Amino acid sequence: MPPSTQPRHTPYPAVTLRLGIGPPPARPVEVIDTGQVLCLTFDDGPHPVHTPRLLDVLAAHDVRAIFFLQGSQVVKHPDLVRRITAAGHALGNHSMRHDDMSTWAAGRIASDLLQTNAVIRQAVPYARVGYFRAPYGAWGQTPTVAAALGMRPMGWRLAVTDWEPPGTDELLRRLTDGTVPGAVVLLHDGGGDRSQTVDAVDRFVPSARTAGWRFALPDSSGRH
Repeated sequence: MPPSTQPRHTPYPAVTLRLGIGPPPARPVEVIDTGQVLCLTFDDGPHPVHTPRLLDVLAAHDVRAIFFLQGSQVVKHPDLVRRITAAGHALGNHSMRHDDMSTWAAGRIASDLLQTNAVIRQAVPYARVGYFRAPYGAWGQTPTVAAALGMRPMGWRLAVTDWEPPGTDELLRRLTDGTVPGAVVLLHDGGGDRSQTVDAVDRFVPSARTAGWRFALPDSSGRH
């Protein structure tokens, strides 16, 4: 998408958070259930090579996941956002440019998250962006701001460090050994070469199912 077609970024109303007033700060969700269920999540996409491969793998295994989209990548690959949505996956906001937002004021956070949602909805106008994950897991005030904007902040219980690819076999081992009931699993489809991640997911899903695990989104896990 050429720059001239991007949504114009205009100031958004300030978000004021006052200690002791209103609901307590939101806490990122790390587990979605207490049973043998896992929630797969993928950050930093969409990527023109790895996201399509991953979508094929997930479709082959009939798995739905959450894709935490980076706004700058959405602008480049809106067709992939449409494909993610058409396949029944959930969308999450992963900020506009993957900045560390841990020290940002609430109003600046809200501006970034709203801009990111705007570019996502330019690709898929009626899609729900139901989740938010802070880049680097550097939360600061972001969970409370995201919740105020209608997005559930999502952390993770299992991260296999796929941003430093250790080999497909090692990723598969970490996934297999690290699973715990209800775990939100942090993986990546963007931000670098994610071919090992895609291959590991392709092998992990059937082996996990054989071991009695199932895969679900938060709203379909039986726990809300």
